[in-house]
Amino acid sequence: MVKKIMKILLITLVVLIVAAFAIPFLFKDRIVLKIQTEINKNINAKVAFKDVNVSLLRHFPRLSAGLQQLRVTGINGFERDTLIAADNVDVSLDLISVIIGDNMKIYSVTLESPRIHAIVNKEGHANWDIVKADSSATDTADTSKPFSVELKQYTISNGYISYIDRQSNMNAEIIGLNHEGSGDFTSDIFILKTATRSPEVNFSYNNIPYLAHANVVIDADVQINNKISTYLFETDQINVNNLKLATKGLLQSLPDSSYKMDISFNAPSNDFKSILSLIPAIYQNDFNKVKTSGNVVFNGFVKGIYNSRSIPAYSLNLDIKNGFFQYPDLPKPVKNINLSLKIDNPDGVTDHTVVNMPQAHLEMDNEPFDLRLLVKNPKSDLFIDGAAKGKINLSDITQFVKLQPGTKLSGKVQADVSVKGTMAAIEQQRYEQFAAAGTIGVSGLQYASSDYPDGVKINNLFMTFNPRDIIVSDLDGRYKNTNFTANGSVSNALPYMLRGKPLGGTLQVKADKMNLNEWMGTSTDTATKNTAAAAPFAVPANINFVVDASIARLLYDKLEMQQVSGKMVMQDERVQLNNIGGDALEGSILINGSYSTKNSKTKPDIALDYDVKGLNIEKTFYTFNTVQKLMPIGQYLSGKMSSQLKMTGKLGDNMMPDLASLTGKGNLLLIEGFLKKFAPLDKLAEMLNVNELKEISLREVKNYIEFNNGKVLVKPFTIKVKDIEMEIGGLHGFDQSLDYVLNIKLPRALMGEKGNSLVNNLITAVNNKGIPVKLGETVNLQVNLGGTIKSPSFKMDLKEAGANLADQLKQQALTFAQSKIDSTRAAFKDTAASVRKQLEKGIQQEISNRLFGNKDSTKPVTGGFDSSRKQIENAGKGFLRGLLKKKPADTAR
Repeated sequence: MVKKIMKILLITLVVLIVAAFAIPFLFKDRIVLKIQTEINKNINAKVAFKDVNVSLLRHFPRLSAGLQQLRVTGINGFERDTLIAADNVDVSLDLISVIIGDNMKIYSVTLESPRIHAIVNKEGHANWDIVKADSSATDTADTSKPFSVELKQYTISNGYISYIDRQSNMNAEIIGLNHEGSGDFTSDIFILKTATRSPEVNFSYNNIPYLAHANVVIDADVQINNKISTYLFETDQINVNNLKLATKGLLQSLPDSSYKMDISFNAPSNDFKSILSLIPAIYQNDFNKVKTSGNVVFNGFVKGIYNSRSIPAYSLNLDIKNGFFQYPDLPKPVKNINLSLKIDNPDGVTDHTVVNMPQAHLEMDNEPFDLRLLVKNPKSDLFIDGAAKGKINLSDITQFVKLQPGTKLSGKVQADVSVKGTMAAIEQQRYEQFAAAGTIGVSGLQYASSDYPDGVKINNLFMTFNPRDIIVSDLDGRYKNTNFTANGSVSNALPYMLRGKPLGGTLQVKADKMNLNEWMGTSTDTATKNTAAAAPFAVPANINFVVDASIARLLYDKLEMQQVSGKMVMQDERVQLNNIGGDALEGSILINGSYSTKNSKTKPDIALDYDVKGLNIEKTFYTFNTVQKLMPIGQYLSGKMSSQLKMTGKLGDNMMPDLASLTGKGNLLLIEGFLKKFAPLDKLAEMLNVNELKEISLREVKNYIEFNNGKVLVKPFTIKVKDIEMEIGGLHGFDQSLDYVLNIKLPRALMGEKGNSLVNNLITAVNNKGIPVKLGETVNLQVNLGGTIKSPSFKMDLKEAGANLADQLKQQALTFAQSKIDSTRAAFKDTAASVRKQLEKGIQQEISNRLFGNKDSTKPVTGGFDSSRKQIENAGKGFLRGLLKKKPADTAR
């Protein structure tokens, strides 16, 4: 009997094990299909997931379906915004309901590492409004549904939530969110038990930060009434750092996508220490040891309707009396802290918000510091009335407050500033109606921390306030081993701080030396580059600044320049460089260009236009990675060069150009130089038995180049080595591949026995084809050069028996032109097919004329391309129009 029972148990166990592995495979396709069906039926957004992982073991005896790499991307103006991204969404399903297949029951949902970006745009549209209109009213009672929710539990682990309301100027960020809720979601009325933890919460409204790096813990039971979509709650288990809050109220979802709110909160304790914990610098450093005294009142409410058109009324009240705190191991306290702050909105109209801080006072080492602020009408005509007065010896800060390890702070700050008036008076330049006066002085300031170990030093800074500008004078300091002085002005400061308007200004800066590798966080060390890529600098969108700079010595990557001067304009997420010039590489460099992060924060757009004169070729080659790709022969040249070049592209890792994205054209003038140990010439010299080709002295050699898609087109140019004439042109790649044609006029007297034997064999081969050839004292050779620079290959023929250089290069030039057409078409998809055909035809004619039919580069090209260009300009988009309007006689060619 026992054996029979054991046998039955064993068989049952085997069946269960087999089922545990087989069921997921049997029902995976059915689950995936129903998930896709439900998404398509209910969600108006782009939803993608990598795979569905089905398992019976994860939540046995229930079936688990995990959506891997879930991405939900918005539409209708939110196409670039990812609403939800999650590594895994785990759903627990009733096994029997999956087997039957008509109505799968969901018991629990877990989101692992979700990133949620909730956005309300300036028009009040929300990116989470993606659920299609409910069509259930037209469904019959027995209509089957793919899923039914019998949810008992949900969990969010290690989540990130960003909320940006551009219409109300409200921002919130929750980092490292762990949240779970449980309850009987099938009931009309039930209690949802929730637990929430986040180590960092940030919140700001109208550019005023109310929470920064706050540790938040919330435990609350919420009564949910599904019949009327109402949520009632009351709890005193809310902790923000050391501040405990009690709250109660209701939240109701209304049929028109609005929310009714009636919530009040207060701090049960009047201990000053609870409010002090909201200051991150104090809370994060031995906060439990701080001695405090003083009384606090903190309360508020939110009441009304929240939707895309309105916000509820709200009020926040904070009152501190006789606050005092001191670290027991520091010698001095901060005392007589008195603050009265009330933020009030009586009716939900944003423009009726009033921020009133009639007094804020504290004393450090018996030195008083006072503030006051009144802000009204933030939308229609923002009014501000504020003042600050006092002086702070920064060296004494360490006697009151514990700073982060490695932090050093010293210097003196003295302020006496007042402002009063409306933003309209400033924006409309009615400066006589806006009062602004006072000064801020800084002397002997030194700051260093573990994040900024080199520190910053401000010897002197004096700022004078008037209604129009903040005048910056006598700025003298040191940063990253750079000593600098500056004078200038800052405009639109208040609209920038209070309304996010562009900050303007001009600054004249002088510096003794500047290492941009240190300033930008990049390194010329190969090991460093391989371990960590430097993040691109994101140009702020609301900065309108002009800097005139003069730098005695500047280092960027491996380039060192002296006596650098020029102008930098920062505007519209773009940095424009104007006439940046200096001495470098034994010559002079003049640069114009731009750097923009408007289209991409990770792959900035760049444009560069340079004019260099008399540079040392060897130093230039080893200094610039781009030159190594554009002119690989430079590795074997010594001497001087000048060049003009224009290019566009993108930056990649470590703020270096993404070579595949570079497009441009230019010229290279070899003033004088010496070429040796160049493998293609060495091998050619060996084949022809001509030693004169192994080491070549060159002078006044100029060629024109274009580059795109990793290929460089070198237009035909001529050099003469003793009595040898060479015409050269073709293509090479950034990968050092070669595709060149050389026409060589070579005196037979210079060739040795091996060279003459080679020529005689070529003559015999041609004569055998029925083409009579008789050579004189000079041999016209055509050489096709392929392979790579270090491993070249040759195909040689007599020029009389083959195509000329022009015919050979036409095909290469057309291939290069086609690659430009393809890249243009990929970047600008709206270019019509007919325009593309005209462009192809026009470029072909242009290449033929410019490369081979019009040797004088100073004369405009006429003919087929011009007529095609007119048609293209009429039909093409702005990019094509700008491209084709460039004159063929451009010096950069």
